[in-house]
Amino acid sequence: MTAHTPDITEWVGKTEVVHDPLSVTQAQAAAAMFDAGNVTLSEHSALPSLWQWFYFLPRAPQSMLDSDGHPVRGGFLPPVALPRRMFAGSRVQMHQPLRLGVPASREGIIHDVTTKSGRSGSLAFVTVRYRFLQDGVLCLEEEQDIVYREPGAPVAAPATLAFPDPPADALVQDVTADSRLLFRFSALTFNAHRIHYDRDYAMHEEGYPGLVVHGPLTAMLLVQLAERAEQQRAHAQKVNARRISSFSFRGVAPLFDGAPFRLQARHDAGRVLLEAMKPDGGTALRAEAGFDDA
Repeated sequence: MTAHTPDITEWVGKTEVVHDPLSVTQAQAAAAMFDAGNVTLSEHSALPSLWQWFYFLPRAPQSMLDSDGHPVRGGFLPPVALPRRMFAGSRVQMHQPLRLGVPASREGIIHDVTTKSGRSGSLAFVTVRYRFLQDGVLCLEEEQDIVYREPGAPVAAPATLAFPDPPADALVQDVTADSRLLFRFSALTFNAHRIHYDRDYAMHEEGYPGLVVHGPLTAMLLVQLAERAEQQRAHAQKVNARRISSFSFRGVAPLFDGAPFRLQARHDAGRVLLEAMKPDGGTALRAEAGFDDA
């Protein structure tokens, strides 16, 4: 490698620690965005599943943002030269909930960095492992997949077709994300990536047919659907609902504002299988929720 082209594999093993007071105010703002008026959020309340993504946020100065809105390359994450960056998937183990208003820390380590060439061009994959601790106790473990790629061909607007009939035992929710929801989610995650709120940039610079729905937003909507599916199962069987103890998702294709998409959940062998479907019925995101035995 030359002095101007760093070897990104040297980032493997790089660590960072981020502290956060887990403010109740941030969670209350998230609840307002989700219309979750029935969720109790106060000091020492349990943080809802996946809401750690609203905390431990990057604090890059404005002068350190790249043209796409991401922080310039080369801090904790390696300086991958490929221009398109995506949060492509995550695997979370939930040992116990984080509690609001109690200081917590997130320990991160770059676990793996790989590059390859495919039909769409060059790709780089970065896997980051996180540990979330509170009062010295390990509460969550998470492994995130970040994918970098070359600019691709423009993405065509999705066809809007009738969704296929869901399985008889499935719980479904139809969603149409608009620019207000995407803007608020970007604000709550301090994510300045312009594809989520700058329509001109998303369409003319990155070739999308509209604003891109955040993968983590779709994942959060799916985990909420999984919890509702578990509550329905518990009510039907007259047992206590189980707590989600694991969650994983993998992005397959993007979703866009203004086009309806369908969320689907169904029980399978003690877990809940989840899918976000594009307007044409194809898969946009797959996920799975596991539960404790309580």
